[in-house]
Amino acid sequence: MSLNPPVFLKEREENNSKLMEIQQPQTSLVVEDPLQNLCLASQEVLQKAQQSGRSKCLKCGGSRMFYCYTCYIPVENVPIELIPLVKLPLEIDIIKHPNETDGKSTAVHAKLLAPEFVNIYTYPCIPEYEEKDHEVVLVFPGPKSVSIKDISFHLQKRIQNNVRVKNDDSDKPSVKRKKTEEQDLSDSKGKESTLKKIIFIDSTWNQTNKIFTDERLRGLLQVELKTRRTCFWRHQKGKPDTFLSTIEAIYYFLVDYHTDVLKEKYKGQYDNLLFFYSFMYQLIKNAKCSGDNETGKITH
Repeated sequence: MSLNPPVFLKEREENNSKLMEIQQPQTSLVVEDPLQNLCLASQEVLQKAQQSGRSKCLKCGGSRMFYCYTCYIPVENVPIELIPLVKLPLEIDIIKHPNETDGKSTAVHAKLLAPEFVNIYTYPCIPEYEEKDHEVVLVFPGPKSVSIKDISFHLQKRIQNNVRVKNDDSDKPSVKRKKTEEQDLSDSKGKESTLKKIIFIDSTWNQTNKIFTDERLRGLLQVELKTRRTCFWRHQKGKPDTFLSTIEAIYYFLVDYHTDVLKEKYKGQYDNLLFFYSFMYQLIKNAKCSGDNETGKITH
């Protein structure tokens, strides 16, 4: 079966509007469930796929559960028109460590649910960002990282510094050039955030250093999500609970960006980014509670 991206994306957009009409917050009997109030599309398609077991990828033929983590498409028993399509306010680049196990990564969720906005690269084959460092941020914790609400301020500072450097190239700038510089600085102060793209590193925390220290990323503005807590079932021992899985980091960044930078009320616009994640989380949670081996069924 041939999959033509523009065709199936169009079909998903049409069905997505229908899904949004029937979206309801997913509730749970367990009050402490951190994902219980998400506004999600119906997960009945995943429930049926879970019951029927692994299925074939229509592109590579591999046997998978729910989706193919190599081709970034749902498998045969998960009709693509029943998978929600999420529109994002920013582009997302995910840089995957070459040793990261594809079947365990949550990065593919973003590509499946927001294919027009998400690109996944395997390190060291990554884009150059230097010329657009005033439009790009790297989400990664560290001593130099800033909060989401301060992104606009720091990106505007980069624009101003770039203007100064540009005009310092001449020993004696002309009056015209000087006026242009002053105008550029003045204009940049009045502008809203110039952010267009966010970068996430998809790797175990012990393997991130090689990517994080790459000279192509080293000069980018760093942002940290300091107030969010992970509920990832593969959370690494010894790491703080603010160290999120890739899909959690993407989701929480966008929610905070929506409220703190765009200054708009959040109404669940990005909740479906956790469409697969929340379902797997509940499966594993239920399996642990019942003491059976259901977790084995969602292994890709």
